[in-house]
Amino acid sequence: MELHNGNPFKVKSVANAAFKIDKLPYSITDKSLTELDAIDGLGKSIASKVFELINTGNLQELNDLLSQTPAGIVEMMQIKGLGPKKLLIIWKELGIDSVGELYYACNENRLIEAKGFGLKTQEEIKKNIEFSIASNGRFLYARVEDFAVNLLDILKSEIKTDLCFLTGQFRRRCEIIDSIDLLIAAEIPSEIVSILKKLGLNHSETSKNTVQCRSESGIIIRLSFCSREDLGSELIIRTGNDEHAAGLLALLKDVNLKGKTEKEIYELAGMSFIEPELREGNNEIELSKAKSLPELIKYEDLKGSLHNHSTWSDGIHTLEEMAVFCKNELKLEYLGICDHSKSAFYANGLNELRVAAQHREIDELNKKLFPFRILKGIESDILYDGSLDYSDEVLASFDFVVASIHSILNMNEEKATERLIKAIENPYTSILGHPTGRLLLSRSGYPIDHKKVIDACAANGVIIEINANPLRLDLDWRWHQYAVSKGVMLSINPDAHRNEGFYDMKYGILMARKGGLSKESCLNAMNLEQILEFFVKQKNSN
Repeated sequence: MELHNGNPFKVKSVANAAFKIDKLPYSITDKSLTELDAIDGLGKSIASKVFELINTGNLQELNDLLSQTPAGIVEMMQIKGLGPKKLLIIWKELGIDSVGELYYACNENRLIEAKGFGLKTQEEIKKNIEFSIASNGRFLYARVEDFAVNLLDILKSEIKTDLCFLTGQFRRRCEIIDSIDLLIAAEIPSEIVSILKKLGLNHSETSKNTVQCRSESGIIIRLSFCSREDLGSELIIRTGNDEHAAGLLALLKDVNLKGKTEKEIYELAGMSFIEPELREGNNEIELSKAKSLPELIKYEDLKGSLHNHSTWSDGIHTLEEMAVFCKNELKLEYLGICDHSKSAFYANGLNELRVAAQHREIDELNKKLFPFRILKGIESDILYDGSLDYSDEVLASFDFVVASIHSILNMNEEKATERLIKAIENPYTSILGHPTGRLLLSRSGYPIDHKKVIDACAANGVIIEINANPLRLDLDWRWHQYAVSKGVMLSINPDAHRNEGFYDMKYGILMARKGGLSKESCLNAMNLEQILEFFVKQKNSN
């Protein structure tokens, strides 16, 4: 009722009635309507609602209110620290109606601009959402990374061996982690339960060669033990998924693998070494046998960062602060600034006058920071009809344009694909941003025909973004090779809203490697001279 601006006196009377009923020294489940009406503090109207609830298990007025409320808002009501007043602002003023969008808004620092919210409140909401997500037993790679690496180091010390390795999903750099798996070349210590207890881990079971436990945050941890002689083969079995391990071992049926390293085992199978990220049972074994595996991109290959947001829209740091950070701390050659376009009112998007003012600031900063270069970009909203957010004249003033969908996400595959393709065919679109709009573990994103979208990018010379934010990682790595096969370049973009956000490029690199991307197919592996020339050619060709 409060969420829908119900009569405050009625809201208060319902709350008071709930308090009264909770304190009654007897049960009311068998009371008649007359008896309920006689209870002090209820009154006829509320007594009838209580009677309805007891006898039907439903409350029609509540059902009516729920039918007017998005399911995501109802879900948000379970988040600690979010009362109806705050939810009303989130829903009506910020246009957020799902937990996933709320979490992303916290990461983008959007909540602190709203009335009644501050940095402390925003961080508290973010923590509570993370706790809620974690309760499902699945975790973003970025959330468990530090914990897994620290656990590995501590176990080496506790079990007194350096032959301890992370395996499974974590070693394959999967975007979502269901368990942390470790392989240890040693016997299971007799004091293993006390070691786990010392580490704050709850032991659940021990089998012949495996000990399973759970962390306080809820993630499953498996410790597998093997002999030193079996370490190489066990690393392969416990790192690759089932298809990869079975495919490789089928080639080595009669070969003694005792004492062999991972690299030696691949060589015995007539293959070149397959990086852990690729061991997903796709076509990596065939490529390896043919010596056709790509040389995977590395973090050091990146020369610049594209698609980032400053205080001109919804970022935390100024344009100069971000540029100086990229130049001095990250040793990059260029920064592509892509603040939000005018339709993104919720993110302080730039109207035409502010675009011109930002371009003047960029010109001044480029003189000051030479030879470092700020590229004039924009994240232009793809409107519902597939058009971009500005006139052609304004779009032509940018060095490059990232086109992204941010609104009206409830689309079927046909509409979403059609909307994206129209934007791709716009002659001013340089990069397609986060193609499906997904938020991992929170929002699945709108369905698209990936092949049609990628084919359209190939036909129009448009790059596709790998959004490196750990919540997005979109374009999904499963489509990277198809894009490359069609001649489409990918760009690893952090979508940074503060300086710390630039470090997310690491997760973009991990996904790009998982997708088999080489630096030759990555836009921002180009140096400054190359990328300037590329954007000029791209504009001229359209």
